[in-house]
Amino acid sequence: MELSFSALCLLGCLGSVLGFGVDPSLQIDVLSELPLGDPLTGALQVQGLHNGSKAFFFQGTSRNVKASPEKAELFFQKLRNKHEFTILVSLKQARLNSGVIFSIHHLDHRYLELESSGHRNEIRLHYRSGTHRSHTEVFPYILADDKWHRLSLAISASHLILHVDCNKIYERVVEKPYMDLPVGTAFWLGQRNSAHGYFKGIMQDVQLLVMPQGYISQCPDLNRTCPTCNDFHGLVQKIMELQDILAKTSAKLSRAEQRMTRLDQCYCERTCTMKGATYREFESWTDGCKNCTCMNGTIQCEALVCPISDCPPNSAPAYVDGKCCKECQPICVFEGKTYFEGERETIHSNSGDCILFECKDYKMQRVVKSNCPALSCPESQQISLSNSCCKVCKGHNFCSEGHKCLENSFCKNLEEKAVCSCRDGFRALREDNAYCEDELCAEVICTPAARSTSQDVDECAEGRHYCRENTMCVNTPGSFMCICKTGYIRIDDYSCTEHDECLTNQHNCDENALCFNTVGGHNCICKPGYTGNGTVCKAFCKDGCRNGGACIASNVCACPQGFTGASCETDIDECSDGFVQCDSRATCINLPGWYHCECRDGYHDNGMFSPSGESCEDIDECATGRHGCANDTICFNLDGGYDCRCPHGKNCTGDCVHEGKIKHNGQIWVLENDRCSVCSCQTGYVMCRRMVCDCENPTVDLFCCPECDPRLSSQCLHQNGEILYNSGDTWVQNCQQCRCLGEVDCWPLPCPETECEFSVLPENECCPHCVTDPCQADTIRNDITKTCLDETNVVRFTGSSWIKHGTECTLCQCKNGHVCCSVDPQCLQEL
Repeated sequence: MELSFSALCLLGCLGSVLGFGVDPSLQIDVLSELPLGDPLTGALQVQGLHNGSKAFFFQGTSRNVKASPEKAELFFQKLRNKHEFTILVSLKQARLNSGVIFSIHHLDHRYLELESSGHRNEIRLHYRSGTHRSHTEVFPYILADDKWHRLSLAISASHLILHVDCNKIYERVVEKPYMDLPVGTAFWLGQRNSAHGYFKGIMQDVQLLVMPQGYISQCPDLNRTCPTCNDFHGLVQKIMELQDILAKTSAKLSRAEQRMTRLDQCYCERTCTMKGATYREFESWTDGCKNCTCMNGTIQCEALVCPISDCPPNSAPAYVDGKCCKECQPICVFEGKTYFEGERETIHSNSGDCILFECKDYKMQRVVKSNCPALSCPESQQISLSNSCCKVCKGHNFCSEGHKCLENSFCKNLEEKAVCSCRDGFRALREDNAYCEDELCAEVICTPAARSTSQDVDECAEGRHYCRENTMCVNTPGSFMCICKTGYIRIDDYSCTEHDECLTNQHNCDENALCFNTVGGHNCICKPGYTGNGTVCKAFCKDGCRNGGACIASNVCACPQGFTGASCETDIDECSDGFVQCDSRATCINLPGWYHCECRDGYHDNGMFSPSGESCEDIDECATGRHGCANDTICFNLDGGYDCRCPHGKNCTGDCVHEGKIKHNGQIWVLENDRCSVCSCQTGYVMCRRMVCDCENPTVDLFCCPECDPRLSSQCLHQNGEILYNSGDTWVQNCQQCRCLGEVDCWPLPCPETECEFSVLPENECCPHCVTDPCQADTIRNDITKTCLDETNVVRFTGSSWIKHGTECTLCQCKNGHVCCSVDPQCLQEL
């Protein structure tokens, strides 16, 4: 008997979870892996839904149920970079409790977190996508009812299925979770962290299965369909990779064919390149104080031998710019000393006046005295120079006035002048140290072969070095070098001294810290109004910055758009402040941190509602069937509404139609999407209002009426741990609306739906906007029927990306038939 592919797929899956159990390598049994049961942990073992496994009662807020770093890493090794997994849990949650079932997060990034809100009666899944953005999926459902429920959340790439008590409640297409968990990620159970999200109730069978249909182990009667969405995504990804390989291979083949057609005409000669210049075989040239030759593609250099200079009278050999060897230069003889052309000397008269002479045309000629610049140092710190009548301060930077230090040489300041000094591991080729060569090459021609045949001598071990105080000798091939000890600075090649790291700006203190020099080092202390360890100082705001504000200076908050106040505590009502110009047929709706214009009942616009207000058009409710007229009445369209009229001679019932359902005259009900609003049908018209709070009623909804909460004296701690809120207070944090009801509960800010192909989420904003340019969009409604042609005429699917042919740093993407390319600046820097 033959089995179909679907049947084989089903049997393979069921065999693992039913017949043989779940493969341990694919299973994370959280409750059995964590040390629970001790009263100090805040989780006590109790009777569960069944006796097949342990159940634990989570109570109070003095608990830290967290996996150790080693245990958490074992969990993450199974989850890391996986795109198919199932979350299973059996729970009995206390009424009105809003708590986290488990949380996998690193710093502020929630990679995977499951939460149940008893205040808003919803389940929330927090995760991060491949674009490194935070997402929250909200599922309206009551778990916090003090009853047992079995919950299963299965994810396969972008396909999500939620089961509660073995019933499929929701099925959605979402952004694919990003599970590249960094080192240091934490795993918490029954709480978000040590201060927030405390789950109150009983949990049993908390498991993560690395398989898409793991709910079968919880509900064996459920079936599955093969293949999964992850299988399809993997197939599409392989096709895209093969397309990219094909394009690159085709391009390489084309270039190879072009080169092969010219190969017979090519004359190959090995050349050498040095300092950007190319030299042919056997060509010789002079590089500084070395004669170099190109030999078989390798540069071979040896020290230049300078001829003995035989200079005429009134001249002597001296170095000139751009030349290695000395050449005859005019001289002057003055008071028994010899000076070269351009050199200067000062003498002081009996009266103390300074007279400056310069060698010019074989004679020392007097130079007209010029005004000296004012000095910023006291007279005791001023020194006189032998070649100038103007004094300078001690520590003057002579090197900044120009020097002649060239190859492997650097300029070094002395007290009265600047001199050249060879770098570590190099020796001078002439006495002024302007040219230096590698010490290893001092006696041989400096080629790779010469280096390999030289036998190194460890001068440090044999004591054949000249390193002095505050240094350490380090052996190098053919030589040695003296390295300054920590906290000291170099004086010359062989000795070091202590220095002021603060004064020379050689410290690692933050710009908002004070530097204090110490023996062999320094200390950093944050300035008043800043806090930190000195190397990193952050501004401190005494009252904190609320609603996503950032402390940028001492007691100065930078508020996000839509908030104001010293601590960003005040929401700006853009509607009442006159900032918004909505259409005359639209209503401005203020929301925490922003606003939007919404067409009034009876009107609609052609696209999304933008903050600037789109034009609103009348809806023909009668023609479109969007009216509340009963079947025995006649609908008449009006501007911005409609009218229900009874036919002549007939009695009308007064019933209403609300959201496609018949409501009888006098009927009262609560809105499905707003549990705090009550509606009634009054003679064919639907009237809605906010719920009236009756605190004497023991069943009053505390979410809608926080003033009736008997825990009004309780407070909540803000997510940053610095601000306390009273019960009933609300605030905005990371694009979430938060409320204190004895405990913190947060849910995503409401955003108007964007019915468009391309949208973008601007920085520091919470809701996306539609755009017409696909290259500006960061969210696209992918249409797999639309393809692109790249620069090599290869067909690309929507969503694929590739490196543009002929470039290294230009990344292109196919966005619904549009090719969008951009240059990666970081890639350019790495070239």
